[in-house]
Amino acid sequence: LMDLLGSADSDNDEMEDESLRSRRNKKAKFPAHLSEPEMNRQLKAGSLSQGIFRQSQYNRKSGSVLVAKSDNEMIKVVLDGYEAMNRAIEGDKVAVRIDKVVDSSLMDTNDDDIQEDETTKKSNQTVSGKVVGIIKRNWRQYCGSIAEEDINKPEKSDLVRFVAVDSKIPMIRIRTRQLDALSDKRIIVNIDSWDRFSSFPSGHFVRTIGTIGDRETETKVLLHEYDIPTREFSRKVLGCLPKEGKDWMVTEENSRGREDLRHLPVCSIDPPGCKDIDDALHVVKLENGNVEVGVHIADVTHFVRPGTAIDREGANRATSTYLVERRLDMLPGLLTTDICSLRGNVDRFAFSVIWELTPPNPAEPEEEVRIQNVKYVKSIIHSKAALSYGEAQAWLEDPTQKGELPDAVRMLNKIAKVLRKRRVEAGALTLASPEVRFKLDNDSHDPADVEMYQQKDANALVEEFMLFANITVAKRIVSRFPRCSILRRHPPPLSSMFDEFSAALKAVGLSVKVDTSKALADSLDSLARPETPFFNKLVRILATRCMQQAKYFCSGEFTPDEYLHYGLATPIYTHFTSPIRRYADVIVHRLLAAAEDIDPLPEEYENKESMRKISDNLNTRHHNAQLAGFASVSLYTVIFFRNKSVDALAMVSKVQETGKIVVFVPEYGIEGKINLVDDGEEVDTAVSFDSEKLTLVHKRSGSKVTIFDQVKVNLSVEKRTGRREKLVVELLEPNIRRAKRNLNGSAGKSVKKQKK
Repeated sequence: LMDLLGSADSDNDEMEDESLRSRRNKKAKFPAHLSEPEMNRQLKAGSLSQGIFRQSQYNRKSGSVLVAKSDNEMIKVVLDGYEAMNRAIEGDKVAVRIDKVVDSSLMDTNDDDIQEDETTKKSNQTVSGKVVGIIKRNWRQYCGSIAEEDINKPEKSDLVRFVAVDSKIPMIRIRTRQLDALSDKRIIVNIDSWDRFSSFPSGHFVRTIGTIGDRETETKVLLHEYDIPTREFSRKVLGCLPKEGKDWMVTEENSRGREDLRHLPVCSIDPPGCKDIDDALHVVKLENGNVEVGVHIADVTHFVRPGTAIDREGANRATSTYLVERRLDMLPGLLTTDICSLRGNVDRFAFSVIWELTPPNPAEPEEEVRIQNVKYVKSIIHSKAALSYGEAQAWLEDPTQKGELPDAVRMLNKIAKVLRKRRVEAGALTLASPEVRFKLDNDSHDPADVEMYQQKDANALVEEFMLFANITVAKRIVSRFPRCSILRRHPPPLSSMFDEFSAALKAVGLSVKVDTSKALADSLDSLARPETPFFNKLVRILATRCMQQAKYFCSGEFTPDEYLHYGLATPIYTHFTSPIRRYADVIVHRLLAAAEDIDPLPEEYENKESMRKISDNLNTRHHNAQLAGFASVSLYTVIFFRNKSVDALAMVSKVQETGKIVVFVPEYGIEGKINLVDDGEEVDTAVSFDSEKLTLVHKRSGSKVTIFDQVKVNLSVEKRTGRREKLVVELLEPNIRRAKRNLNGSAGKSVKKQKK
């Protein structure tokens, strides 16, 4: 249907029936699109270029397209104005005609709006252009609500405008006789067409989701917008589960061929209340003076066999999605929270990676914690305890607590610190993100409190061993299957990605080296201000945003030199440690089992094209799950600030020539944009901008704001027509009389079980 609609929209507009045009008696608002044959002819001749249209998140009048130039080099084509965008909608594949080279600093676009493929090299050249045709529409069903202006009109009309929650989507005209009933509702709308005589596309009402502002309604909206699967598992899927259900247990019959490790002091360390426990650890001293360390991962592939209904469902969902108050599982709950989960004091199946290591010994740093041997076994384990991070941290901080498990946790921590030190010396980055944790009311499930997420040694301990296992397994599977292994790469950032970050630091007399990950890591350490820990956190958050996205890929698609994971400073990496919640790990478990001659390699995995499609879906689903998590935190942030007016300290993270500043509020993990220019006021009249010092001076008050200044802000929720709410941030100090705008950034990541 979408293809048909796309064809209808780009259907030789210049040949539109004259009588129809005269009946409309309207002036065209957009140029006609080229006919499909003419567009294809010019594309083939090279007079047109093609790419995916990306609407600016910050400016409805601007968009961009990345088009291929040569040797994988890309040119950014800026589309300035509605006429230049010519009815393109976010995600459409478009044909563009390039006009001229422009100074991109004069264009109100943001590189964050460009979803650049990591395999391409971005050119410094920016050109302007115009959309002349739509190759393929990317229309979908949109969530949103009726425009407030149409609801508040004295004279009602059945022709109203729909405003999508996605700010990149234009308003859509729909007809409805239910305006009063829909005035405070979230609804779903389809686009039908967009002719060149209309300022907006035309569409139709599909269904109502619920009341605006209601927590359940808004959660349904964000799940829909990010295409998160929410349907119940089918009978066929559930039919793949063990017939014993919750009564399933390890028996001599179902565990033949497994190594029995139930005698080992195994324990897990997770967030409080965690039910889907993927991993557990053990350490024991060996008679030869070395130590044995084991990472035990839930053996999901024992229950999820290749090609079954449950396997196909897991492959499609690709990941579990973590929201503030719920988890949407990749696999049925019987597996994720029971049979596969490595809960305390029960026998479970695991896939274990077991190393023999030299012991920690600070006196001989070159010899300590070196791998002497490694083996991979399907096993039976019996976790002696399912610890929370807090419980493990208490053992680390109190050496007087003795016993097999407390001693083991402390030994694991010693080893983890050596591993971490070695990674950092190799150039691994310590980055940051604005993660927050909500405390929910037991009855209403509304947020009762919010705080920044704090990572301690217990968290780092687990993370370090998961990284160690992932790197070790990556090496093993590629050694056996160099053409069809699923790996995860993090390409080095382009130097241009650091331009804004470097300029911000230069404005306050600081500098950063970005030639290598080691140079960047050392620079970030040197920038630390012990007296201002907030500054240190913000600098690492801004550095994180300069990075490219890490992505899954098939090893046969790249050369070994391109396998690099830049952030972790390791030449090879994969995901093995979370098969309960990531399908990538399920694939890697099968690859490892085949490498160890435990199970045959699924035939599908030997096809490079098949593996490419799988990795593409993994990347899309992983990215969408992250965005849904961020949106959930944003929703709960608004709910938390209802009926509150809270003053808080913030730090300026961005200063713009347009008179806007961006502030980050560490206490709540919130980033918001504040406009120092009144509505209707000229920017040059209101403020002066120093591009070198990144300072705005508010002319009327004489107050000035500079990058990394600490300021005081007020946070509150503004109630509007039809139960609409917006979180707003107001600048209190320095005192500028009118500086209040809706929050334009987002709150930080939802807190969940975080493992790389």
